[in-house]
Amino acid sequence: MALPVREQLKYWGIALAVFSVILWFLGDVLLPFVLGGAIAYCLDPVADRLERWGLSRAAATGVIAVGCVLIFLVILLPVSRLLIDQLTQLIETAPRLFNDLQAFLNERFPALLADGGPLQGALSSLGDTIRQKGGALVETALTSVGSLLNVLMLFLIVPVVAVYMLLDWDRMVARVDELVPLDHKTVVRKLASDIDDVLAGFIRGMGSVMLILGTYYAVLLWLVGLQFGLVVGVIAGLLTFIPYVGAIVGGGLAIGLAIFQFWGEWWWIVAVWAIFQSGQFIEGNIITPRLVGDSVGLHPVWLLLALSVFGSLFGFVGLLVAVPLAAALGVLARFATEQYKTSLLYRGLVGRDQP
Repeated sequence: MALPVREQLKYWGIALAVFSVILWFLGDVLLPFVLGGAIAYCLDPVADRLERWGLSRAAATGVIAVGCVLIFLVILLPVSRLLIDQLTQLIETAPRLFNDLQAFLNERFPALLADGGPLQGALSSLGDTIRQKGGALVETALTSVGSLLNVLMLFLIVPVVAVYMLLDWDRMVARVDELVPLDHKTVVRKLASDIDDVLAGFIRGMGSVMLILGTYYAVLLWLVGLQFGLVVGVIAGLLTFIPYVGAIVGGGLAIGLAIFQFWGEWWWIVAVWAIFQSGQFIEGNIITPRLVGDSVGLHPVWLLLALSVFGSLFGFVGLLVAVPLAAALGVLARFATEQYKTSLLYRGLVGRDQP
């Protein structure tokens, strides 16, 4: 005899509470495994395709691992070094850029910086914060990730975890499927399939969009000679998964830097604006519709809420699991809504005899 609904809810609630407690206390420890699992999930379709071409699972995993190493050594490592150099220079020159901003506004718009005015007070407060807290912010960012040893261990553990999980991915999925309660196996499989479709459409699709747009912005900004263009392009690409935020933040930062660097040469400022305008057009009309589509169903506000809640509760690990959990909760919410509309609570006596 199946357990009553009340008993099932109790057990599932306990399981959810245990999962939340584990995530709370072991967030830093779980970080390499969360990252490795995400990488394995994204690469699993590639391994499946290689298997359909005649390779074994082990051979497919080896080919993917070798390919990733070659891409890292040939492309990512040089770009990462250049990105770190530009980011370090940007942090070091931030106070000087702020002083240049004050001088620029004072020279060309003196009325805005009248003595005692609100803009002058805001800029002075912002300048003091940058000068006093800039170093502390960098130090906090470094210590939040951990010591140098922890960072090195992260780069060593994540690839190993990803390779092992990719090798055993199908067996792990089959094992989990065996543990699903028999009474709910059909429903759970349907929900899992829907969640996988949402995640595949969003993570793999938006990951491709972020990579394409980040590369597009970085390369074009570098070609026009914008200082820190690589950093700006990467920031804009990383924020692309939230519609318009990447273009607004990256475009505002790029145009602000271009005004200082190219003042008097307005065509370069227009060129920087055109880069982001064309990027938005390409992203909205070509890339996103083809790579992501309209079936994802993750509203930007829902994403922002998930990132805020899980990030504040579980830190950096919470940010990593926010999108998958938001996708899962969205699928479950739609399923619960469908069940509610077929229930007696919703239909009542009026809709009891209606189809």
